[in-house]
Amino acid sequence: MKVVLPEEKVFNKKQLAIYITIILVCIVSVIIAFYVQFYARIDIPSLLGFEKETQLGNRTEEQTELLKVEFDQIFTNNIQNGEGQDNKKKEADQPLVYTKTQKKESKLNSYDIEVNIPYINIDSEIVEEYNKEIESFVDKTNDILASQDRNTIYTVEYTANVKDDILFLMIRSNLKEGASAQRVIVETYNYDLRNNKSITLDKMLRIENLEQADIQRKIKNEIDIEQKKVEDLKNLGYTIYNRDVKSSIYQIENTKEFYFRNDVLYIIYAYGNDTFTSEMDLIVI
Repeated sequence: MKVVLPEEKVFNKKQLAIYITIILVCIVSVIIAFYVQFYARIDIPSLLGFEKETQLGNRTEEQTELLKVEFDQIFTNNIQNGEGQDNKKKEADQPLVYTKTQKKESKLNSYDIEVNIPYINIDSEIVEEYNKEIESFVDKTNDILASQDRNTIYTVEYTANVKDDILFLMIRSNLKEGASAQRVIVETYNYDLRNNKSITLDKMLRIENLEQADIQRKIKNEIDIEQKKVEDLKNLGYTIYNRDVKSSIYQIENTKEFYFRNDVLYIIYAYGNDTFTSEMDLIVI
């Protein structure tokens, strides 16, 4: 009886190279996916050599001015694109950011308030510190409600959204107490949900592949222009807010207030955060 053995499959060098390449690509893909998921942010298209189309830093002057004009409209007192982060929540039945304190009340010759104060619903020590800072808006509201003769106008509003696993929250308050100057305060909280850490402006620029030197020049140019405008007004006899254009507050590493929404980066210098003024410079990238 003749026994026929199965023919041994022989791989040529070309086939072997293809199989090895496929295996290596799979291994690298798994490593990258694991690293991105648990440790860092990697721009995969850039890593593979694809350029990411973005409007950031490429807007016309008309587009930039329109975004500044429409800035007030983004304060909607809710969060956009906040779904899919249930494992991060402290309260499972609430959104990632929600209005915890809401009040609209008037008392003749005493106060007129309309506040929508947010709470960040994330189980994190960093976010707990955020929420403690946000409580100052609640404290101010209670203080005004207890007053009788300050003739105070007070509003608080916010906007929030999630993009690429980063939570962006911006709060704006407007305060006018008696004869004191109007004061506008803007505070922002930017939190990396994936890595559980705060996001700074320089980190945000790296994520969006923006050159820090280019953004620094844009900030300087716009602050110089605004200061020139107020100097012209001063020469006409108006009381103005003077900017120290050489101040370190305009350095990117010292800039704390920024907000990202719909592929627009807003850098905010709200001088009312430290003094009684409504002056604010808004840089749109």
